[in-house]
Amino acid sequence: MGCRAAGPGSTVLGMGTFEGWPAWVEARPIEKPDAEAWAGLLADVQKVDQDGENFSVEDLLEELDDPLVNAASDTIGLWTDGVMVGYGLVRWRTHVIDVHRLNTDAAVRPAWRRRGLGSALISWMTGRAGELHLEHHPDVDAELNAGTISTNEGARTLLTSLGFEECRYFFEMKRPFDSPIPAVEASAGLRVVTFDPSYDEALRLTHNDVFLDHWGSTPKDEDTWKVWFTGSRAFRGDLTFLVLDGERIVAYAIGYEYEADTAATGIREVYIGQVGTVRSHRGRGLAAVAISAQMREAERTGYKRASLGVDAENPTGALGLYERLGFEQDKTSITYRRPLT
Repeated sequence: MGCRAAGPGSTVLGMGTFEGWPAWVEARPIEKPDAEAWAGLLADVQKVDQDGENFSVEDLLEELDDPLVNAASDTIGLWTDGVMVGYGLVRWRTHVIDVHRLNTDAAVRPAWRRRGLGSALISWMTGRAGELHLEHHPDVDAELNAGTISTNEGARTLLTSLGFEECRYFFEMKRPFDSPIPAVEASAGLRVVTFDPSYDEALRLTHNDVFLDHWGSTPKDEDTWKVWFTGSRAFRGDLTFLVLDGERIVAYAIGYEYEADTAATGIREVYIGQVGTVRSHRGRGLAAVAISAQMREAERTGYKRASLGVDAENPTGALGLYERLGFEQDKTSITYRRPLT
């Protein structure tokens, strides 16, 4: 299924056509040569929205390699006078547990806001999401998800005005290494090891099982795992710790370093992307064991702080765990939903 720009004001998209772009906009799919312009757009967005996410050209090229994104049909870039002024992107899910939640990314360059581009992007993403849903999971309910930092009143107002409702809150938490990191030891019979590629598939399967009871999570296939988890350019195996019972992974904390964030802030930070404990071993403090080992190694190797994101309604009580380890809330992001009909 391909997509080709049909000139300013319209874009041909697979099974349908969206013609809601302003006449002064050229709308076409994002291609790899556009990554530098895309990064410039996001840098301008970050200066105003301050959500703490920075992207390099290399990061965006990785986005285009996502196996669940066909750039030719699932992305759109908006251009005027050779400047990228907005973009949209839709991702579908290979597996569905309850509802097919299609995720979106989108932004409009601040100087071009309040000209109808945000509404047009959401209309395009809604249409494309509907196509993807019918193609992949037509027999289940579906919804479009969009997220924004809680302080972005413009985005919140836009989403609400277009029929989206708040459905989930996530806290970004940070833990500077300016106070001692507690050493949390594993109980007798368990071992703590750093990641080795020989554990990769076992870690994927363990993660899929652990997160079955987490909102919005679905099992990760091998291709997605390799692009966004242990195959990501941000992944740090030396900062990923596993708790083993025999040879079985029973808890883990996966570490990442986003170099664009370091360049923007001047602070080297380990991002704890995924933390989990298998059901049979919950309640024994094993996630704290993995995170403690991770932070101590990060501090030893020159990192200045750790950060992570947590669902405010996490069913395993993760928020309390992170607070006990010294993490404090820094920002709040909100996920919005709108059913696809």
